[in-house]
Amino acid sequence: MKQEAKKQALSTESYKGVRDFYPEDLAIQRYIFDTWAKTAESFGFERYDASVLEPSELYKAKGAQNEEMVNEQTYTFIDKGDREVTLRPEMTPTVARMVAGKRRELTFPLRWYSIPNLFRYERPQRGRVREHWQLNADIFGSNSEMADVEIILLASAILKGFGAKVKGSDAKESDFEIVINARKIIPEIIRAILRRENFDAIDEEIGKFTRLLDRRNKMPQDDFDTQCIQIFGEARAKIVKANFYNAEAGNLTEIMAELESVRDLRLLTEKLKVLGVENVRHDSELARGFDYYTGTIFEIFDTNPDNRRSLLGGGRYDNLIGLFGGDPIPAVGFGMGDVTMRDFLETHDLLPKNLQTIDIALIPMKQEYALEAEKIAQTIRTAGKKAYVSLADKKVGDHIKQAEARNAQSIIVIGEEEITSGIFTLKTLASGSEIKGTISDLLK
Repeated sequence: MKQEAKKQALSTESYKGVRDFYPEDLAIQRYIFDTWAKTAESFGFERYDASVLEPSELYKAKGAQNEEMVNEQTYTFIDKGDREVTLRPEMTPTVARMVAGKRRELTFPLRWYSIPNLFRYERPQRGRVREHWQLNADIFGSNSEMADVEIILLASAILKGFGAKVKGSDAKESDFEIVINARKIIPEIIRAILRRENFDAIDEEIGKFTRLLDRRNKMPQDDFDTQCIQIFGEARAKIVKANFYNAEAGNLTEIMAELESVRDLRLLTEKLKVLGVENVRHDSELARGFDYYTGTIFEIFDTNPDNRRSLLGGGRYDNLIGLFGGDPIPAVGFGMGDVTMRDFLETHDLLPKNLQTIDIALIPMKQEYALEAEKIAQTIRTAGKKAYVSLADKKVGDHIKQAEARNAQSIIVIGEEEITSGIFTLKTLASGSEIKGTISDLLK
């Protein structure tokens, strides 16, 4: 008689690059989402949402794409209707589509925010997973530089809302630093550098270099130099290296002093300082990899050496909505991920303790008192308090330990005497103090 093959148990591992949210993890995520939402709404932003599925063409359109993301990182498949669809890797094209679809019915300027989950097939590492949630905040319909100011002000206020500290303009004394640039500054600098040596640069080359610049910190310097040569050729790449991204002997400062867009950035910085945002600096190498950016771009970096990375990024994209037909609608916004947000909070010890709390744990001394305990719990819940009945068949002391582990604020032990008299003892676990009375009295 053949021995029956042993059944192989299913793996308890989740899909690579995604996360399971046990209660303690979900409590942290909810805290992050709630702080995001509260701060955005304090600025007058309204919340929207959309499906995670989009037609793939939305991300492939010229002027709307990030080549690395589209070619290497999207979850794209053919559905049963023979349509190519993609799990959204970012929210900006989706909200642009939504605004374009109802542009005649909307009252501009709009202040919209969302907290979508996004999917990218990336190599999982610290701060990067394959599914994450992201705060997206955007202002549509305003050309004013004050829209750029307000969106950066909101991003700063969110981090401060979590308790991040900022001390003047010294990044070393602040928990984060705001780095700004303008997308058109990079082409202007490259053209000016090459023109001084009687060379030209075409738009396609500059576009490739801008996208390469955005990936510079993710690759070895030799690889970056090699790709720079592939874009410009050896002679022009040498000039760019000497004057731009390795500018010890270059003319970058002199060139930038002549650019109107640099002067505009200085004015933006001054307006932010008037509003109390002083931890801002200009970096001419800041690129942002999406082709749809047209003006101001910015990123916020953690200043802690243990977590020196970008926390959020965004900028102005005035032409994206025009891809859907009709006149362009100016827009500026940013995205902030929940993974990097949690890393930031843990690095700076900003996560509150006891995010999950129960107001009252009801402990029946015997299981036959559980129904009466549940009736009392119903009364407590109706009064707006959180209450649960401890159902395990354990000693009272073990019930109390479990209540403490669940961060219960108080307990009521229910026995025959309490049920008969209607008088209960409410014990506060932190202080050990007790008060007696009817449930109605105790709730008061």
